[in-house]
Amino acid sequence: MVQGVSRQVIVVRSPDPRLFEQAIFIVKESAFGKGVSADAVVREARRVADGYVRRSTDAKGGKRQLSALLYLLLGALLSSAGWVAALFWLL
Repeated sequence: MVQGVSRQVIVVRSPDPRLFEQAIFIVKESAFGKGVSADAVVREARRVADGYVRRSTDAKGGKRQLSALLYLLLGALLSSAGWVAALFWLL
């Protein structure tokens, strides 16, 4: 049972719907008392949500590229080692 709890929330639609539909920010009660406007709070929430999307998509994309490059180099190294071993085997 919930009793007398009131919170102010900001709902931000996702800039990239592949990750999430919306982000929900619970605003501190003291946020508006410090001379911060409602527009500034909404802008900050959007900035944070957009930054999260950028970080998560950049990190995953960069990690995939690095592992693909690593597999390519490993395959080239093993292939070269195989050719060298076959050459010495024949001699």
